[in-house]
Amino acid sequence: MANTKLIFYGTDNSNSKDHELECYCNIDQDIYISIDTGDMPPSWICLDKPTAIKLVKNLKSEINNIGGDDE
Repeated sequence: MANTKLIFYGTDNSNSKDHELECYCNIDQDIYISIDTGDMPPSWICLDKPTAIKLVKNLKSEINNIGGDDE
């Protein structure tokens, strides 16, 4: 497995350039997700594989509800 971390930054609607979401597979083989808003301690959650798959399906569904072809 690749030794990587993904960082996603919030939109301009976040009202802060400091918002970021960090995601990677930790040593326990869980998906670790952290959200840092810059002005409070980061919040985090670890998801097992089946739960992470369910999250991805729900995110795809919500993205499809947005409409448009912007990427």
